[in-house]
Amino acid sequence: MLELKNICFTRDGKKILDHISLQIPDEKFIVITGPNGSGKSTLAKIIMGIEIPDEGQVLLDGKDITDKTINERANLGIGFAFQQPVKFKGITVHDLINLSAGKKMTKAESCEILSKVGLCAREYIDREVNASLSGGELKRIEIASVVARNSKFTIFDEPEAGIDLWSFHSLIQVFEEIQNQIKGTTLIISHQERILAIADQIILMNNGKVEKIGTREEMMESVLGKPRCFKFPKEDCHE
Repeated sequence: MLELKNICFTRDGKKILDHISLQIPDEKFIVITGPNGSGKSTLAKIIMGIEIPDEGQVLLDGKDITDKTINERANLGIGFAFQQPVKFKGITVHDLINLSAGKKMTKAESCEILSKVGLCAREYIDREVNASLSGGELKRIEIASVVARNSKFTIFDEPEAGIDLWSFHSLIQVFEEIQNQIKGTTLIISHQERILAIADQIILMNNGKVEKIGTREEMMESVLGKPRCFKFPKEDCHE
């Protein structure tokens, strides 16, 4: 179980996270949602160690990991997929999947993972992970690498960002498969209704605080049926 205790984070004089305390259970599919600027992505980065809280603790299975580096957390089983994927000059897609998996994978095994995220494996397996790829292609390749790692606690920061509608449908299928065959915890930062609809638990954030936590059934009306709109993209606003 991952636990956050009294997490506070301030940047440029603005309080981004205000005394956040959460317990994230094992082997669950969790979605954190909320309006832009509510602190969702910052919270995800604090779990991964990309940002360090001003106050509070991050615990994994009861052990304090607040001061551990990104690499140390990765070795403990925490994986992270960014909103904007990183490019790697000179590294092929197959290389990246091998590195992520921590073992030598055959091209057939790598191709199977690429197919799950909606890529024609034969066209991508030997390509370099560089600027020749579109944002959507990079996003899907990064998700494939995270899936290959099979971490005990995996974070996806707005995985739908920058991908086309067809790819998004494929992405939902990937997450449904992860949920059905889950061996660890998946934490997704998202406002997309179709991702919220497959969550075991939804955490609603607003103004740097946790506003409400509940099951999918308990939370869908709270998140999508509010009379005021949380400034989600138009297709997700229900006013």
